[in-house]
Amino acid sequence: MEISAAGRFEVRITTADVGKRVSVRRLTGNGVTEEKFTDTVGVLTSWDDAGVLTITRRDGETVRIPESALVAAKLVPAAPARRRGPAATYRELARVASRGWRPVESEQLGEWELRAAGGFTRRANSVLPLGEPGLPLDAALDVVRRWYGERGLPAYVQTATGAEGTQELLCAELERRGWVREVSAELWIGALAPVADRAEGTGVVLSRTADEAWLARYQRKGVSEVALRVLGGGPSVWFATVPGEGPPAAIGRLVVDGRWAGFAAVEVDPALRRRGLATEVMAALARRALEEGASAAWLQVEAENAGARAMYTGLGFGAHHAYHHYRAPEADGF
Repeated sequence: MEISAAGRFEVRITTADVGKRVSVRRLTGNGVTEEKFTDTVGVLTSWDDAGVLTITRRDGETVRIPESALVAAKLVPAAPARRRGPAATYRELARVASRGWRPVESEQLGEWELRAAGGFTRRANSVLPLGEPGLPLDAALDVVRRWYGERGLPAYVQTATGAEGTQELLCAELERRGWVREVSAELWIGALAPVADRAEGTGVVLSRTADEAWLARYQRKGVSEVALRVLGGGPSVWFATVPGEGPPAAIGRLVVDGRWAGFAAVEVDPALRRRGLATEVMAALARRALEEGASAAWLQVEAENAGARAMYTGLGFGAHHAYHHYRAPEADGF
């Protein structure tokens, strides 16, 4: 926190700093019998006329702070780059992840990509905004709602927070317009070779297609033809299966895209968990990706999936940014 030459805390941000990353200390006690200070770091997404600041933290959560509670505040550098693993920008990863869940149809609205795939996964049925839409925001959102409405789909916008170049300001604007954040997760990255070295993976069968056995273990039941097109779409797609008695003991999916290998749908029979099967699947897929020239890996994981997060941490992965899906208000006339 900023401390003046006289030893006092100082507030060194103004309304002109909206959109910048800040560190804020505020008083959260009652100020009479108890004084408690709380620090918040994130992007300053608004400072309204009523004197209330809104800060969006790395995980996408927003914190509202009255000016009267401020003790100290300052600008801070953009979110630091990862100290290990592959270097990557948000824009690069967003594009790679989008190609990993390729939609059936898409359309550009300026630098926004409108994506649809019959409703199979929000990732393939949401707007990916990687710049300006070429229209005022409200007009752009009208276009988005109409486009998805014509396809019988709810309108979603996928945003990101927590890295340089992410969309904290857009998140705040969507929330002010009544868009509801339904799902948040994180995109993690790591080096590929250590994953390949973790296990032999001799019992893993690789295929270019998701056969009936693979689909029998996949958590999304009743997969449609459109869903199969999404699952099989991407630059170079592989499906991994560990045979079992009945449905496979474990499965996984991989998309190789240049230097990147994206892992998804790593699922294990609940009765066979904690036996290293998920690691076996990922190791076999990683070796295939290395053969195709990849060197870096990405995956997406939800915050509440503690088991998966622990496993991925052990494999050398770490969070790069959080991403969120905002759904349009229900009663908006579209």
